[in-house]
Amino acid sequence: MAGVQTAVQLREQGWPGAIRLIGGEPHQPYDRPPLSKAVLLGRTDDAYADVSFDIDFGGLDVDLELGRQVTGLRTAERLLETEAGAVAYDHLVIATGAEAVTLPGSADLPGVHLLRTLDDAARLRPVLAARGAVVVVGAGWIGAEFTTAAREAGCAVTVVEAADGPLPGALPAQVTSYMRDWYEHSGAELRTGVAVRSIERGGVLLADGTHVPADAVVVGIGSRPATGWLESSGVELAGDGSVRADEALRTSAPHVYAVGDCASFPSARYGERLLVHHWDNALQGPRVVAVNIAAEGLADGEAESAVYDPVPYFWSEQFGRFVQYAGHRGEEDELIRRGDPREPAWSVCWMRDGLLTALLAVGRPRDLAQGRKLIERRAPVDRKAVADAAVPLKKAALQMNAADR
Repeated sequence: MAGVQTAVQLREQGWPGAIRLIGGEPHQPYDRPPLSKAVLLGRTDDAYADVSFDIDFGGLDVDLELGRQVTGLRTAERLLETEAGAVAYDHLVIATGAEAVTLPGSADLPGVHLLRTLDDAARLRPVLAARGAVVVVGAGWIGAEFTTAAREAGCAVTVVEAADGPLPGALPAQVTSYMRDWYEHSGAELRTGVAVRSIERGGVLLADGTHVPADAVVVGIGSRPATGWLESSGVELAGDGSVRADEALRTSAPHVYAVGDCASFPSARYGERLLVHHWDNALQGPRVVAVNIAAEGLADGEAESAVYDPVPYFWSEQFGRFVQYAGHRGEEDELIRRGDPREPAWSVCWMRDGLLTALLAVGRPRDLAQGRKLIERRAPVDRKAVADAAVPLKKAALQMNAADR
């Protein structure tokens, strides 16, 4: 998404020069969210049909170079190194995304799967079609989405999570504790507080000595920026392995930008550097990159840079629920519930200094839409109104423009 949208946005901004879009996968560019849904369940015979972008790259005069792996970068010479030879550039946009984290020693074991790419999803389709026993390692977002699809397909599913509850690190326990029942009601078994010791033929051995039988194992324990190829390139990386971009998404190297899952950026809105591994970030960031590339060289370099400081947003479809999240919460932010989390629809808000900082909405898309606008505007809100699920969030604003009423 980030690479494709950068190319599209460059043309939207009037960029007249050549554009080369280089990708390591052999497939035409595709969208990832359907991989854990329609593609897995085989709703069409052609998996690619479920995810392909409806973009005329030829009409945009964008050259696609697919199945070409990058291996390094020589910024002083403005050369991108690939397995097929070096590529010269005037401007370079790094949009290599993230790669799935694997369990040590599991990479070459038969029956062990990841879910990150179209090929991963295609390999998992027959697993679900066989309706066997599946062990999912990790109860994060991807683990929950895969479990949902596997149960819909009729598989027996056991989810193993080393942390004490689902979505560790993403949401606090006082929120995720209510999500445990989602697994049970779907017919999946969720085992938390126990790590995987090893993956064996026919199952998984847990740290407590329990053997869980499995016809297939799906590992969903997170992702990390795909930036290993930038070692010794001169492009500065942050401690989390992401490309350390500035507020304009420029890197430490001249004429080199970074966008999407591989890049972190400073947020003045939240007062810290953010690394956002979600679709909306890969959709929105490229416009800033394109504006800034198009502006380079204009007005003797005096053109003001576009700044990237979004309200992060993502969604997940799991266990018959539409889960949305907007914003970025801090550990000291106050948690305020809107509705009963034991019911099908509810929300949770976080506040700091009279402002909304983040919002989680389960089956309440109106809360999400209205709350996101309040966060974007930094509108002061009334805490009592925020806590009342019967009050539309837009009415919680203490100061509203007439157009917002």
